[in-house]
Amino acid sequence: MKKQVEQKIRHRVRHGTGQYTESKPDPNASSRAESNHPVSTFSTSDAEHPSSTMLVSVTGAGKSYGNHRALKDINWQIAEGEWWGVVGANGSGKSTLLQLIAGTEERSTGQITIDGRDIGSYSRKDLSRMIAVLQQDGLPAISYPVRDVVEMGRYPYQNWLGRESADGARVVDSVLEELGLTELAERPLDSLSGGQRQRVALAKVMAQEPRLLLLDEPTTFLDIKYQMQFMELLAAWQQKNNITIVAVLHDLNLAALFCDHILALREGSVAGKGTPASLMTEEQIRNIFRVEPVMVSHPDHAVPQLLLRRDIK
Repeated sequence: MKKQVEQKIRHRVRHGTGQYTESKPDPNASSRAESNHPVSTFSTSDAEHPSSTMLVSVTGAGKSYGNHRALKDINWQIAEGEWWGVVGANGSGKSTLLQLIAGTEERSTGQITIDGRDIGSYSRKDLSRMIAVLQQDGLPAISYPVRDVVEMGRYPYQNWLGRESADGARVVDSVLEELGLTELAERPLDSLSGGQRQRVALAKVMAQEPRLLLLDEPTTFLDIKYQMQFMELLAAWQQKNNITIVAVLHDLNLAALFCDHILALREGSVAGKGTPASLMTEEQIRNIFRVEPVMVSHPDHAVPQLLLRRDIK
C-alpha cells in the first residue's frame, strides 16, 4: 500500500507536476506580510487534462445566508480520477463548497453539474450512488457491530423492501478485508479506538462504491500515525478504482503529499488553484493564510512542505 502511494507521487514528479526547489528565507517577508496584498491566482486549465472526463463542473457558483455571502463566483473543473485538496482559513467556505457539490445545500447562484447533468436533476438515491461523503467527525460511537455499519453504505442499492442482491455482501466482505477490519467485524463500533472508527467510516463509504468521494477534514481528530494510515488507505483505494476525491484538509503538508491539485479559498472566493508545487509558494501561503512561511522540499518525494516562522519581536 505504501508502495502504491509512493508510485503515485513519483508519477506526479515524472510528469513535472511535483518538482519543487527549496526557497531561501526572505529578509523582507515580515514587512510585506503587514501590507494588504492582492490575491494572486494560479489556475489549472482544462488543457492540462484534455482527454479526461470532467466529472464535476462548478460555474459561477455562490451561496448566501441572508446578507452574508459565504461563497462568491466559484469556477472549478474536476476531472474523473483526480484528487483535489481544498484548503483555506477557518470560515473561508470550504465545508459550504463541499455541501454544494454533495447536493446537501442549494446554491444561490451559478451551476453545478455532475457527469454533465445539473446536480438538481438527480434523485437523492441516484446521487448517493455517485457521491459519498465522509464528515469531519466520522461516525458516532454507536453500539452497532462494525459489519452492520459498513453495510449501511449499501443503502443506495437496496430495493423498496430494503433488500439487495448477494453482490452487496461480497462488496462488504471485500472492503472489510482490504482495510484490515475482518477480525473486528462483530465488535461494537463504540468499543474501537478513534483510528479504528475512522477506518470503519472509510469502509462504509467504500462499500457505497461512489465515483466521487467528498471528505471534510477527515484526519482532524487522529494522531500522526493514524493520519498517515488513513491517507495511505485512501490513496491505495483511489489508485485501484480511479475514484475522484475532494478532501478539505487543514494540513497543507498532507495535501502536498497526497493530492494531485489544491484549491485554496479565502473569504469565500478562489484564492488559487493548481498543483502543490505551483500553489504552495511562500507568496501564495503568505497571501492566503497571513503567516510567515518557509517552504522546503520533501527529501523523499520532491513536493513542497511548509515550515512556519515564529513572530519574535
